[in-house]
Amino acid sequence: MSRYRILRKRNRLLQIQIAMKTGIDQSVYSKIECGRREASLSQCRELAKLFGTSMDYLAELTDEETPYPRSKKETRSGIKP
Repeated sequence: MSRYRILRKRNRLLQIQIAMKTGIDQSVYSKIECGRREASLSQCRELAKLFGTSMDYLAELTDEETPYPRSKKETRSGIKP
């Protein structure tokens, strides 16, 4: 199961809710979640903010789910992990 799906289910969100919160089309998100499409840089960033994790975690470059400290100008609009 993809990390996207695990995080979505953990936070009890539907794919359509992800779409509404991030601006990523639901069909595109579905393909990302199923591994039929790679998330773009901007999509990965929005999803990382929403899930409260790092882009590295979503890209499976690290197993550390905790995000890096965010810059002061960027507010965390995501949901709590």
